[in-house]
Amino acid sequence: MTENELLLAISDIMDQKLKSELQPIKNDLQAVKDEVQAVKSEVQAVKDDVHHMKLYQENIIMPRLNTIESCYTDTYGRYRNYSDKIEAAFEDIGLLKKVVSEHSIKLQALG
Repeated sequence: MTENELLLAISDIMDQKLKSELQPIKNDLQAVKDEVQAVKSEVQAVKDDVHHMKLYQENIIMPRLNTIESCYTDTYGRYRNYSDKIEAAFEDIGLLKKVVSEHSIKLQALG
């Protein structure tokens, strides 16, 4: 064998050795790429879900909450405006009960 042939044979042996040593690394790298792609898909699905939730919140939940808030605010306003009158009404009702009871007793005594 000539020197060139020996060098070519050594080069081929080294190429085969490198290929065999690099193949597991290539396989691992491909596995990592596949996992990254799967994670990207999952992240996109989560982003889509979040987007749908935001739309639902904006279009369904928030208008309903605003309606509920408005209802409670209006009710609170009415009660606040009449809170002093409600106490007076209870006192009047108590007085009416007392007068009706007295009148009932007097009517029974007449009959």
